[in-house]
Amino acid sequence: MLNKLKIQKLSLLKSRTNLRAIITNTGWLFADRILRMGAGLIVGVWVARYLGSQQYGLFNYATAFVALFSPLATLGLDNVVVRDIVHDSSNKEKILGTAFWLKLFGGMSSLLLAVGVIYVLRQDQKITIWLVAILASTGIFQAVDTIDFWFQSQVLSKYTVVARNTAFVIVTLVKVALIYMQAPLIAFAWVTLAEFSFSAVGLAIAYTIKGYSLRLWRWSFPVAKTLLKDSGPLILSGMTIMIYMKIDQIMLGEMMGYSAVGIYSAASRISEVWYFIPTAIVSSVSPTIFAAKQTSEALYYQRIKQLLRLMVLISLAIALPMSFLSGSIINILFGNSYAAAGGILAIHIWASLFVFMGIAVSPWFIAESMTHLSLRRTLMGAIINVLLNLFLIPTYAGVGAAIATVISYAVGSVFANATHPNTKKIFKLQIQSLVILR
Repeated sequence: MLNKLKIQKLSLLKSRTNLRAIITNTGWLFADRILRMGAGLIVGVWVARYLGSQQYGLFNYATAFVALFSPLATLGLDNVVVRDIVHDSSNKEKILGTAFWLKLFGGMSSLLLAVGVIYVLRQDQKITIWLVAILASTGIFQAVDTIDFWFQSQVLSKYTVVARNTAFVIVTLVKVALIYMQAPLIAFAWVTLAEFSFSAVGLAIAYTIKGYSLRLWRWSFPVAKTLLKDSGPLILSGMTIMIYMKIDQIMLGEMMGYSAVGIYSAASRISEVWYFIPTAIVSSVSPTIFAAKQTSEALYYQRIKQLLRLMVLISLAIALPMSFLSGSIINILFGNSYAAAGGILAIHIWASLFVFMGIAVSPWFIAESMTHLSLRRTLMGAIINVLLNLFLIPTYAGVGAAIATVISYAVGSVFANATHPNTKKIFKLQIQSLVILR
């Protein structure tokens, strides 16, 4: 009896320690994103005012175009690597080393493909080709993000936050200087690349300071095969996610011109700035969900339910007031030249509800080894987004793109789960979470 009480006491202490670690880790991630949301939004708005809707639209068109190829750089490895390290930390050098080389190869492939495609499509627009080439080069430096996987698995994201925010602050100050110097558009692409390179150096320094060595990382074909087996479907899923997240800006650019992209981007920037919240929370909670899966099925689903309910409440708290204040917010931040973005924001902000719910269940798909089904649901959302954009953009421009985005996010993140027997369980939990008074 005494031994049983000791075990229960140790279990309780461990649970409280884990909770404190999660809260601390989430706090660091929130501090990171709040800094980026605040300083990034202020300077981003300043840049938008300086460039004007035409050049700002061109820059965002290039950014969206590069994003379509970014899943090749990340290879869908993020949660897979974190999961494997949590389950087998003794093998971390092989896991991290293999992930690094995979991501480096992916980043180079992404760069070559993006530049090749944009060259075929825009041979007569050298500025567009250069923007895509510079922005796509960021994928090479993202290979060093492998270090962040280790910090995530240990719930120690503060080191990643310090490294990345140092780079962010430096680059933010440079952007202000560029505005005062009346620098050309291409200069803002170069400083974006610089931020990723500084961040990579910062992560390497943080990893070394913590007493780890990059020299111990090793490539392993068996590990690579295992990682790609689980992340392979996530690569295709990531591509479809990028399509239904970024295709609206690309199609707007093709159908309505870069100025329409600039106005739409002003609205989406305000709407999407909140997406750091579910990402920060889920990245901190994921290790405990994976661990609960190994301990208790009841505890496992209880944590997922709690996470879903929290995501719904937070997203509603954001979307409701933003819908009514959208016009005023756009005029205050971007000025009258971007006034048309107000109506777009009032609609686009509701995509956050489904984004939050979709991110909340991502650990479930990883833990259940159902990543192959992620492709199916995101593909449905992407197809619907493209079709709706084709019909709505010619008539309603940015407003039509916003409507298409909300509907496609709802399908891809929630309702697609109702179309497969293996995901109906998580769909029911998502729907139940919408009943906030239950």
